[in-house]
Amino acid sequence: MRSLTEQDIRNSFVNCSKGEAKRLSVPRDLAERPWDDLDFLGWRDPGAPDRSYLVAEREGRLVGVAMRFQAAQRGFLHRSMCSLCLTTHPRGGVALMTARKTGAAGREGNSVGAYMCTDLACSLYLRGKKVPESGTRFEESLTLEEQIERTMGHLTAFLDKVYA
Repeated sequence: MRSLTEQDIRNSFVNCSKGEAKRLSVPRDLAERPWDDLDFLGWRDPGAPDRSYLVAEREGRLVGVAMRFQAAQRGFLHRSMCSLCLTTHPRGGVALMTARKTGAAGREGNSVGAYMCTDLACSLYLRGKKVPESGTRFEESLTLEEQIERTMGHLTAFLDKVYA
């Protein structure tokens, strides 16, 4: 992914008002992000523990999505899998992220959801740059490029539902 500026990020949001996009918390460490290893930018809002944001390229343009989630209340031995990168995490490492739809459907309160890594670090898990709390990922027969393509396909399907 190409490096993004704060203005790029704020201008990309499609499922919130311009005022909301102007007020949301943007990461302060944009210059230090490992852009070459990111397929999309995702982060949690440090001031609002139930909010997270994702910015990705869709059809040649940046698309930002504001999402909400509730921290998982599962047992110690329970594991969940991210629907984007297929990384498994113990309790709390995966959450149902819900995004308000765009347009009239979103104004009526319609939303879509997907189970995602709560830290939205899917790109780093795929590349082995970040290790899940469980200590490992399942070994796959797909190449890294095929895993990235699959993850981006899952993300694109989610973004398409935001627009539907």
